[in-house]
Amino acid sequence: MSAVLTAEAARAVQARLVKVDTCVLSDALDRLGIRGVAFGIGRLAGQTRVAGRVITVTLGPAEGGVAPRHLCTAAVDQGGPGDVIVVEHHAHQQAAGWGGILSFAAKSRGIEGVIVDGMCRDIDEAIEFGFPVFGVGAVPATARGRVMEIACQEPIVVRGIRVRPGDWVLADSSGVVFVPAARLEEVLATAEGLAAREQQMIARVRNGEPVSVVMSHQYESMLKGS
Repeated sequence: MSAVLTAEAARAVQARLVKVDTCVLSDALDRLGIRGVAFGIGRLAGQTRVAGRVITVTLGPAEGGVAPRHLCTAAVDQGGPGDVIVVEHHAHQQAAGWGGILSFAAKSRGIEGVIVDGMCRDIDEAIEFGFPVFGVGAVPATARGRVMEIACQEPIVVRGIRVRPGDWVLADSSGVVFVPAARLEEVLATAEGLAAREQQMIARVRNGEPVSVVMSHQYESMLKGS
């Protein structure tokens, strides 16, 4: 599937993606030999599963510099429904790379959520606003004088994974998984097939078959072959 999608096609992809979970999506990546699981990032606010196209932001140390705009505001201004902001924030783990006003603004624009490879703050506000925030952890300290935005919509690295603008991401209570735009259809189709097989296994257990029998061979081998 092309990395450039019409708005209608993007909505269709998002609808398919949000129906699977990160565990099945991770299994699909394993089957296809693709790295995409962002180990160490978890849910900080919100309860919904988040799926969408990636808008990237790169943060770096302020080092006395003055940014032309506040961090992440450009991403919020260009984002909307179907978009997820993803922030590379490696420079200062004692300062937040996302906060409450940004959460409110992003929620107001219909942005699906934010994923920060680093620290966030104002988590109680994000919960109040109902805006999903995923990150490494929370800290009260401000970015002022410590962190600034150095790029928007440029390739970033999240937990060792190369993420590009227009890639896709799924996040839920189990974690965060990225899908390269160039492999999107292949990964989605594989995940949907694996999810269907898991549902078949659940149906067998529901019908009284011992789980030891259901999982003894099929589960261990389901990432191999068709």
